Amino acid sequence: MPYDYWFKPTKAIKTKDGIKAQSKRGAFAKSWWAQRWIAALERLVDSGRLTRGRSYARNGQVLSIDETEDGIAARVQGSQRTPYKISIKINHLTDAEWDKVIDALAEQAIFSAQLLAGEMPQDIEQAFEKAKVSLFPSTRNDLTTDCSCPDYSNPCKHIAAAHYILGERFDEDPFLIFRLRGRTQEQVMQELRKRRAGEDEIIEEEAEEIEAVIPLEEQVANFWDVRAPLEGFAVSIRPPAIEMPLLKRLSEANFVPEPGLESLLQRAYHSIEKQALKTAFQENAKGKN
Repeated sequence: MPYDYWFKPTKAIKTKDGIKAQSKRGAFAKSWWAQRWIAALERLVDSGRLTRGRSYARNGQVLSIDETEDGIAARVQGSQRTPYKISIKINHLTDAEWDKVIDALAEQAIFSAQLLAGEMPQDIEQAFEKAKVSLFPSTRNDLTTDCSCPDYSNPCKHIAAAHYILGERFDEDPFLIFRLRGRTQEQVMQELRKRRAGEDEIIEEEAEEIEAVIPLEEQVANFWDVRAPLEGFAVSIRPPAIEMPLLKRLSEANFVPEPGLESLLQRAYHSIEKQALKTAFQENAKGKN
């Protein structure tokens, strides 16, 4: 058997049904949390496989990528007729570790406000560091990857391709990293609400500080002007991560509600959400035409 048998270059079978990366050149991720995910990969994979992985991702060789109970399952079309099966798993934090993280998050009301608004706080990693754990994979032991291809290296180029596409999923859903670490956004928020019971006013006040409010009379002259460039502005049209967030933020009513009030409000919320999404998709379609 020739020495270079396993190193002979192969050409991937092209496919029309794959998931093509939105990035055509340069960096893959837009948000800071997605960039952190990509950075974790790039510390573990050699440059050659990273280059081929980026090419696979941009050419649509990743056929599917799905969140599972254990992590991520993907299929990547390589040089063989049968697509390779990929699995990416991140070690779950233990219950004790999550308790320490949530204790640290509860110390700052702004974290609760931003998480409830569906935002990933810029400084959230500080809470994880205080709990002596990491939100994103920080060592090779944090990640378990597998591919059915014959490449001796792990992670291989197929895993890298799936990892890049997953990075773009993080742009759309920042709380995917919570789930991969063992907790949903709702579970984290429930624990935060318990710890911050009675402090809703503080959350409201600090949430208002996220963006300074300029009095209307001071901006009448340029009210309709575009204040910031829109290049790179992205909108993710999807249902809220938490159902009825406003009602849950207000917590339990301090009066005896009418029978069926919560169910009535829930139906109203769902009806409004359905119409809002329908309108949003119609406007999005018009913008592309």
